Amino acid sequence: MGFESIPCMVLAAGRGERMRPLTDHTPKPLLKVQNKVLLDWHLNNLAMQGASKIVINHAWLGEKIARHIEQANFPTLNISLSAETTALETAGGIRQALRLLQAKDYIFVINGDIFCPEFPFSKIPTIVSQLRKLKVPSSPNDSIQAYLFLVNNPEHNLQGDFSLNNSRIQDKNNALKNYTFSGAGIYHKDLFKDIPQGSAAKLAPLLRKAMSNSQVMGELLNTNWVDVGTPERLAELNKISS
Repeated sequence: MGFESIPCMVLAAGRGERMRPLTDHTPKPLLKVQNKVLLDWHLNNLAMQGASKIVINHAWLGEKIARHIEQANFPTLNISLSAETTALETAGGIRQALRLLQAKDYIFVINGDIFCPEFPFSKIPTIVSQLRKLKVPSSPNDSIQAYLFLVNNPEHNLQGDFSLNNSRIQDKNNALKNYTFSGAGIYHKDLFKDIPQGSAAKLAPLLRKAMSNSQVMGELLNTNWVDVGTPERLAELNKISS
């Protein structure tokens, strides 16, 4: 199985309040890092790995994202846009986009505002293939609902988000080392089935519920990763390249 059979989504609907004034006129995923917009770093890497079906959601200044995609050159990508009148949060945005993703089971999703040029996209097909064979020990009829990529805690999130116990991810636990969620994950479409279409919904509560049923797996990334969440972080990345 190759990447072309796995629907992918790039999240690009956020307002980017912490990036103001830069995001007053430019959507955060269209800000440039090292002379390339953030969105294109992901799209180029996905294209290189053979991905095909891509959905990008947008809300704030969404017409600029639509124009960028129209003018961009990604001949091997079949890109659809999921417009949100107001941002639906991560889970709500994914739920709305499922009709475009047309997933058989698993989808790959990545935040449009993270910089991770060496993200291991090539591993996604193998992981999805393995997830399809796994069942939850306590409930054999249930599938693994999510596979998260974690990173070592950056300065702005020293407490982390979740803990990693072998390959299972649990809610933050003082007895274990905690890590930061990278904003990239593989999700089963059923994770979002209880969200009404068009409703705003956060991802974390869904993940924590699945974690309580041992339905979340993952791994720790060992690569350069930056949540480009403030003008200072953006400037630092661009200073490195200059």
